[in-house]
Amino acid sequence: MEKKLEKRWIAAFIITAALAITGLFWDHAVVADNNPKFNSPDTIVPADVAWLLTAACLVLLMTPGLAFFYGGMVGKKNVISTMLKSFICLGVISMLWVAVGFSLSFGDPIGITIDGVKYGLIGNPTDFAFFDYVDQHPSATMASTIPFILFALFQMKFAVITPAIITGALAERIRFISFLLFICLFCIFIYAPLCHMVWHPNGLLGAYFGVKDFAGGTVVHMSAGFAAIAGVLCIGKRKNLEYIPTNIPFVLLGTGMLWFGWFGFNAGSALAANSTAAMAFATTTIASASAMLTWSFFDRLNGRKVSALGACIGAVVGLVAITPAAGFVSIPKSIFFGFSAAIVSNVMAHWPRLKRYDDTLDVFACHGVGGIMGMILTAIFAEVPGGSLLHGGWNVFGHHMIALVLVAVFSFFGAMLLYKFTNLFIPLRVSEEAEDQGLDLSQHNETLGL
Repeated sequence: MEKKLEKRWIAAFIITAALAITGLFWDHAVVADNNPKFNSPDTIVPADVAWLLTAACLVLLMTPGLAFFYGGMVGKKNVISTMLKSFICLGVISMLWVAVGFSLSFGDPIGITIDGVKYGLIGNPTDFAFFDYVDQHPSATMASTIPFILFALFQMKFAVITPAIITGALAERIRFISFLLFICLFCIFIYAPLCHMVWHPNGLLGAYFGVKDFAGGTVVHMSAGFAAIAGVLCIGKRKNLEYIPTNIPFVLLGTGMLWFGWFGFNAGSALAANSTAAMAFATTTIASASAMLTWSFFDRLNGRKVSALGACIGAVVGLVAITPAAGFVSIPKSIFFGFSAAIVSNVMAHWPRLKRYDDTLDVFACHGVGGIMGMILTAIFAEVPGGSLLHGGWNVFGHHMIALVLVAVFSFFGAMLLYKFTNLFIPLRVSEEAEDQGLDLSQHNETLGL
């Protein structure tokens, strides 16, 4: 077994080296000033650049925040391994995004033609490979007031945190190297197509179905939530389901970092320093506050004590739920988003039938269900061109619900296939001995030292 594992690590190193060498010799194409796909740098708005640089930093901070959030919840023997799985996404997905991920997400549409218009299912992988044509020129159709390189880096942070969210469901039993392979496959075959279909100007779900996803309810949270529950079904339960969270202060710290970073996640998705960004900033924090209080009080009404852990989970559920609507709804509506999502997610998190599958940190109940609630409520309340259900947009609402089902099916069964494929080459699950020993020591030869 050790020899086989050694070969796999050699293969991982060779792939990394190949990316580095390819990047060194890649003939990077420079945008000509007369290229119709790009605007002149003279159209750049300095205030927008300053805000998006800040927002990109805030979104990056969310991944370490998620590491603390998850790391504090798991047992003592698995804190480091759980946190590392979030941190490693900063390396793996960033490299993959530069090489091909950005092209697959925002390259020219490859898809189907409806009524003479081409709607993309995925982007052309060669358009921006190794950030070809990604420089100081703004795109003519995407974020036209900031350099295209800034837009690419901002979107990269979304790609990084999405697979990191999945780690909470599979904590304490997934093999590290198989996790690395899975997140690469997930980014290429699930995240990138969804990102393209929702956020590219000619994406199938956004342009044709009219899906309104301001900052990632579909692309990030639903995809991660359904991939998480698929992974739980593939990998099976832990041997020891009873554990005590190691460090609640870690969870509080992680929640604070996530809440702070989420301002970049949501308000940054306005892609400009404008009134929409300000409104998204406000609805983000109010929805989270509403959900935190609702979760805590609902726990007490159900005979459970108000806990720091519950308050933190509630706050994150509120952030998840408001994400697709952050720039589309008013403050009072954001209160309802947080309130309703917290109740539904709380019920799901304590539902015995879901508990028996052993989603370690309730990723599906919080991110999957929270994302679903956010998308449904967005379709009902959003104040957008074309309308939502309350603004006469019956057609938009219907398309939204169809798209929601399509995304759920695509994310769940797509992830299931990727887990099965990964398991063919590298077993997903650690051995019983390694699980008993704890993944910190068995996978990384490190201990928490408490």
